[in-house]
Amino acid sequence: MPEINVALIGHRFMGKAHSNAYRQVRRFFPGNLVPRMKVLCGKACTEELEETARLFGWEESDCEWERVVERKDVDLIDVSTPGYLHHPMVIAAAQTGKHIICEKPLANSLAEAKDMLKAVEKAGVLHMVNFNYRRVPAVAFAKHLIEDGKIGEVYHYHGAYLQDWIMNPEFPLVWRLEKKFAGSGALGDIGAHAADLAEYLNGEIQTVTGQMTTFIKERPLPSEGEGAWGAKGRKGKGKVTVDDDTNFLARFKNGSVGVFESTRFAGGRRNYNTFQIYGSKGSLAFNLERMNELEFFDRTEPSELQAYKSILVTQPEHPYVGAWWPPGHIIGYEHTFVHAIHDFLTAIDEGRLPEPNFRHGVRNQAVLDTVERSSKSGRWEKVKI
Repeated sequence: MPEINVALIGHRFMGKAHSNAYRQVRRFFPGNLVPRMKVLCGKACTEELEETARLFGWEESDCEWERVVERKDVDLIDVSTPGYLHHPMVIAAAQTGKHIICEKPLANSLAEAKDMLKAVEKAGVLHMVNFNYRRVPAVAFAKHLIEDGKIGEVYHYHGAYLQDWIMNPEFPLVWRLEKKFAGSGALGDIGAHAADLAEYLNGEIQTVTGQMTTFIKERPLPSEGEGAWGAKGRKGKGKVTVDDDTNFLARFKNGSVGVFESTRFAGGRRNYNTFQIYGSKGSLAFNLERMNELEFFDRTEPSELQAYKSILVTQPEHPYVGAWWPPGHIIGYEHTFVHAIHDFLTAIDEGRLPEPNFRHGVRNQAVLDTVERSSKSGRWEKVKI
């Protein structure tokens, strides 16, 4: 089978999730194109980087991303770094003619996202932005039910992504809490996922009105190793320059209305990524913390039979599930990355553009940009690209 040489930039949380996906994908999903795990790149040449490369099966490690991007023995660049590095890395990779997968959100600003889309289209390379929650079987199944008309005309979309990992005031000022590194806080980190799922399932968001709040304004500066790429250990306290919570109302192109909240201050919610969709014929509800289940309410049934049904999405007929285990044997978070890598490799093999690609990434960034504009203006704002 033909191989495609992969370089992954980023070796910690997302780097490990992506590394596992490249390692597992052809063990479960057959395909013509086999990923060769050529080089893992980190922010410094440390024992941690070398150990991660060894554990996950990368042939080499490197700490100079510019050098990695230029390598002629690399065909695909995977960008899994803090947001402020997406733009230069993607531009450089596109200029060398390499296919690119980039973590979400695509960039730290709409202008950067547009630049990145322009670069990959000019280079003629294939590209994908990793909104991995589209690859949850229950979410993909919900998409099928909506397209089949099972819930009819959509009236309401409720999307929420709630976490609680920074509620302690002594939690340090890591890179995700500084705008120059992260672009935004809860909005870009988890709100990006909520907005993408909404547009995936319910179509384009046209207008929004929102508010952004920072509850803890200062935090202890991080020690060495806790900051972003290139950040050094510092002493004292620093200003939090991103949002802790963002919520907004939305109007969709299909005439439905939406309510959204993304926060990292919802005590007890570890990774509560949810949506509820209410239509003329039925309703759907999903919660990532119970990711193998989808709730479905069918209004077309006789009233005495009407009730929410919890569907265990583990049948071989369900999206992606047939490649894994027998019915009733659940899968987890890491499997969504395997699904994404499989879809991207299949698209490369077939010479077609996958979804979601950088065009979807630009749309997502436009929604985030509009929410931020609305929070400053206090008015309804139109999503503009």
